[in-house]
Amino acid sequence: MIEHQPQAIWERTLGWSYDLPHVDEVPVPRFDVKDIRPSPNHINSVYLELPRSSIILRGVIALISIPVLMFQLGFMMWIYWDLLSGGWSHDWFTNVLGFLIPIVAFWAIVPFAKLDLMLPRDEPIRFNRLRRKVYFYQYRYHYIYLFSRKHWGVKPVAYNWDDLTAEVHRIYAPGHGGVIENVKLSVRDPETNKVIDRVEFTSSLYRGEAYWAIARLFMQQGPEALPKFVHPPRDWNDDDGLSHMHCLAPKVHWPEDIDRESRTAPSEGEVL
Repeated sequence: MIEHQPQAIWERTLGWSYDLPHVDEVPVPRFDVKDIRPSPNHINSVYLELPRSSIILRGVIALISIPVLMFQLGFMMWIYWDLLSGGWSHDWFTNVLGFLIPIVAFWAIVPFAKLDLMLPRDEPIRFNRLRRKVYFYQYRYHYIYLFSRKHWGVKPVAYNWDDLTAEVHRIYAPGHGGVIENVKLSVRDPETNKVIDRVEFTSSLYRGEAYWAIARLFMQQGPEALPKFVHPPRDWNDDDGLSHMHCLAPKVHWPEDIDRESRTAPSEGEVL
């Protein structure tokens, strides 16, 4: 059994509340997980795939942002036309504000609209029990480098199962019942015990506890330990039953090498 080392307080992020049971603790779910929805995408003797989504209401941000961007663009053109037509003030500070505010406002809205439109329809996580690795179909984005291919796009990553910690985060938000609870997975360097990555797991505590219990059952005991799920798995690349905005979103397409590795057992003599 791997000894679980406590995480340093300074490594906690804003909103951290507590950790869910560690990867080597015997799963004892607080509730029946067989009716969880959506159910796992795929289960076999090698790997388990769980669905994931960073956006709860797909398309809402884009539908709001696009009209705002159109208005903002017109407003920018009007301000700059006025400035170029002799509307400069004798106060240089006012001139700078008049020039920068439209640009800053435009730059603040674009990332949210782009993320809503470009985020894949599913961001699955694969748990390979024979390799003891976890593979994230991770979509990276950056609020500053809006048009950088390096900072935007699907960049799958793989980590050791034993280096994961499930963290419950609570954020107080008026208008959402007072508090929002979600679960994130942090990844630690086993040598330094420092967090090297932190990814979104679920947007709700209920689903986070259920998925984490399912993952631990699978990784510790295998697919036989999992219940027969009430809701059938779905193929997120199939448009049937998806909203129009989901259908417009990019489909899930794992890179060939990581797709093959995440779905197979290690070959004889392979170094893990």
